Amino acid sequence: MDPCPFIRLTIGNLALKSPQAAKTSSSVVHPSSSTCFCKIKLKNFPPQTAAIPYIPLETAQFPEIQTLAATFHLSSSDVARLASRSIFASKPCLKIFIYTGRPGAACGVHPGRPLARVSVPLDLAGTQAKQCVVFHNGWISVGKGAGKETSSAQFHLNVKAEPDPRFVFQFEGEPECSPQVVQIQGSIRQPVFTCKFSCRNTGDRAMRSISLPTETRVPRSWLNSFGSERERPGKERKGWSVTVHDLSGSPVAMASIVTPFVASPGSDRVSRSNPGSWLILRPGDGTWKPWGRLEAWRERGGATDGLGYRFELIPDGSSGAGIVLTESSISSHRGGKFSIELGSSPTAGSVSRSRRRSGGSSSGGTSPASSPRGGSGDYGGYGLWLGSGYKGFVMSASVEGEGKCSKPCVEVSVQHVSCMEDAAAYVALSAAIDLSMDACRLFNQRMRKELCSESLG
Repeated sequence: MDPCPFIRLTIGNLALKSPQAAKTSSSVVHPSSSTCFCKIKLKNFPPQTAAIPYIPLETAQFPEIQTLAATFHLSSSDVARLASRSIFASKPCLKIFIYTGRPGAACGVHPGRPLARVSVPLDLAGTQAKQCVVFHNGWISVGKGAGKETSSAQFHLNVKAEPDPRFVFQFEGEPECSPQVVQIQGSIRQPVFTCKFSCRNTGDRAMRSISLPTETRVPRSWLNSFGSERERPGKERKGWSVTVHDLSGSPVAMASIVTPFVASPGSDRVSRSNPGSWLILRPGDGTWKPWGRLEAWRERGGATDGLGYRFELIPDGSSGAGIVLTESSISSHRGGKFSIELGSSPTAGSVSRSRRRSGGSSSGGTSPASSPRGGSGDYGGYGLWLGSGYKGFVMSASVEGEGKCSKPCVEVSVQHVSCMEDAAAYVALSAAIDLSMDACRLFNQRMRKELCSESLG
């Protein structure tokens, strides 16, 4: 498998210091009376917001602690667009707008007060072939009196670009239609996986697949350990699974609902307090082993709802506490991106409470003779994630809004793929988050026929 070139542009180590003046001017911020934040903008990308901490005025050197404020992921086409020149386009620049106040205060009736604007030129040509390109690292005089060290505020930032190659995959159809998955490399689209969607009958208590062979059955013990068999006729969605096969037909990953998506009492929505969940499984030691757990629910927010989600890694396939890698939401109307980027979220890397259900057992499983083969042995690089303090991009998957045709595009960092089974696990996870948009659909809305067990019988 050949990866696609990407660039990771990071902005970090933000800080502000200002002289202690007797009289406050519009360009000076006092730590005792205010805080600051900034909006970071790059052409053709959504702006990002970050808080700016104060540090003592006498600090000459920036502290050794490294902090990440914003990240932009640039594909080859993004770089080409930014680097293209014409009589109407200037050299690409990263623009940072600094405001007084708190980030939350910048919306609505009381926006932050502008303090300064900083532009950092970006020469992106050839950055994909270099190990690291630093565009700026140090202090800049900002505000009125900039350039006069005794009267201006000082703003610190680090802007750098690093190559971040990725494997890119795309479903050639909606996950519930059992599509083929291709790998994209430039203009080449090469088949690498096939998916098989299954929906068991509501009354089937043995986790029997309607259309899959016996080797893809999920061990009953994992249902007990990670999920529950809540029964609420007409107000639940369960029994869905997607099995990813390699081109030889061997199953290499699976996503399966283990906790039904149930409408909260008196409503037609899946609540955050009672989410549905998927188990992402990989083959190992002659049986299926849990690799990750995805929870999803329907967020309530403003004019439009969103799909809330939380994904946790399950170390060593245990049934105890997991490691939360990401928690966020996606607009139910517009769709968006599911992503895992370590070091960019306060929840990433935190340990969740144990999900063990009473009566469950972590031992047991299907017999080796009837189970999928293979597995890379390291389950997608637990050591890299959990043992070395890795920070950076892991994966992302596109998710369309409700009622729209969805053919997820999946990007995975090369650092997290050592074999085809590793890539298949991320493909299964992408199918699960895409199908969660349907699983969390309001229960007073009609489901598409592909997701109804009656249509598969």
